[in-house]
Amino acid sequence: MMSATSTLALTHFVTLADSFDKDKVTPGVLGFIVFAVIGGAVWLLMKSMNKQMKKVDFEEQPEDTEAGTTASATSTAPKPKTS
Repeated sequence: MMSATSTLALTHFVTLADSFDKDKVTPGVLGFIVFAVIGGAVWLLMKSMNKQMKKVDFEEQPEDTEAGTTASATSTAPKPKTS
């Protein structure tokens, strides 16, 4: 049981499928080669990135919030003039 709108839509798609030339629609061998080269380049970049990330040795040091703020506050405060 197909409704009238679905039948109408289906007939439009069938006529569009018959009107296309199959040689013009497919990307062909060149499209496959370009896609394969891009895929290979992405694979090599990911492999290189993983190699570089394994070299990273990062340990976060704890912040001394009290010592850091008092030292910076005293060093930036202007000195009073003596006359």
